[in-house]
Amino acid sequence: MDEEWVEAASLAQLRKRKRLGVTVAGRPVALFLVGDDVYALDDVCVHKQRSLSKGTVLNGRVICPGHQWLIDPATGRVEDRDECQPSHAVRIAGDAVYVDPRPRVLTEEPVKEGAQ
Repeated sequence: MDEEWVEAASLAQLRKRKRLGVTVAGRPVALFLVGDDVYALDDVCVHKQRSLSKGTVLNGRVICPGHQWLIDPATGRVEDRDECQPSHAVRIAGDAVYVDPRPRVLTEEPVKEGAQ
């Protein structure tokens, strides 16, 4: 494991709650278990500075408790907005969830299927 990666939680913790607020290198991060996949977003919403780890997950989207913005946990993209929540790469090793503390922000609109 690269030295930048930080052990943030265990899969057992995440399986219990499906979402979890943690601190990674001094930065608040929200972990989400969606199906079998683990995602990490900055825990402070870019819109209303609410804790995303206190929100909910519905139909594969994180719902912010502030104004119910829908966020794609894989990309940080906010649906129907030009906003993007910083996300973090995640690795799983055994039961440990590792998070890259360096945030990434999607800067381009994802290409839709069938688009040319």
